[in-house]
This record gives sequence, structure tokens and C-alpha cells, in this order.
Amino acid sequence: MTTSSDIRIYAACLAAYNNGILHGAWIDADQDADSIRGNIAAMLKASPIPDAEEWAIHDHEGFEGLDIAEYEGIDAVARKAEFITEHGKLGAEVASYYGGDLDDAERALEEGYFGEYRTAADFAEEVTENQTDIPDNLRYYIDYERMARDMELSGNIFTIETGFEEVHVFGSH
Repeated sequence: MTTSSDIRIYAACLAAYNNGILHGAWIDADQDADSIRGNIAAMLKASPIPDAEEWAIHDHEGFEGLDIAEYEGIDAVARKAEFITEHGKLGAEVASYYGGDLDDAERALEEGYFGEYRTAADFAEEVTENQTDIPDNLRYYIDYERMARDMELSGNIFTIETGFEEVHVFGSH
């Protein structure tokens, strides 16, 4: 899993930036939104440009591929950081599957996760053999790869591959 110190944003003072000065701060994003706002306010107060008020996110780290926009709301940044702290890279991949919708991703992780398998075919084999008594003389004729493919094509499952022989299987909801 990702640790909170690894999840951060770089908030830049736009008044300084527009005057050719780079001024900003790396801020731990895995904290409540008000604390992040407080860190941004402190960065702006320390700006070389008096009365600086405007800022933007110019960089981010540790969000495992979740997009953080330049003018992302701080509540959304804190929510994404909390999500990544809890679910890591797999959570980010599931969120991407759902177009960035963290609520759908959270639901899939909590309610639809079948587990990690070497391949989707291994999942199909396990499900089939747990639900059906297969006679020994027919066992070698079953094509679990095709079964897994059909499960995915029919929308019954989706898979997220996080590494070599690391396939996470989810039920569609």
C-alpha cells in the first residue's frame, strides 16, 4: 500500500508564478481537506508577492495514476488520497475502470471482489469446480480460458491485471 507521506500535491502560488518566481510547497494530501487548505494558506502567506491569494496544483505524487487536475477541489484531493491510502494501486485501477468514479470503485472493492488469481481461467475453473461435480472422464475437455473470456464478454466479471500472473477478478454490478 501507499503511505500517506507518499501521497502529496505541489501547490504553487500563482501571483509568484506570474511574476517569474517559483514559489510553492509539497503538501501531504492524505489529511483532511481543512488541513490541506491550511497548508496552502501558509504557503501563500510565505509568498514573495504580498497578499497572494491564488494557487494551483502544479504536480502530484503517489495517487497511483488517478488524475489530479490543476484546479482540483481540495475535498476531491483529500478523498482521492484517502482512497489510495486504503486501496493502493488496485484501487486506482478499479477507479480507472469506472472512469474515475470512486464510489463505484469502492463498491466494487467491497462487494464485488472475488480475489486474486494467476489467470481469469483459474477463476473460471475454481467457480466451475465449486458449483459442479465434473466427471473425471470429462475434466480434460473443459476449456476454462474460453469460459473466462465468455464471463468477461457477457459482463458477469471484469478483471484487473496488476502484474505477471496477478489477475484480480470482480463481479459486475
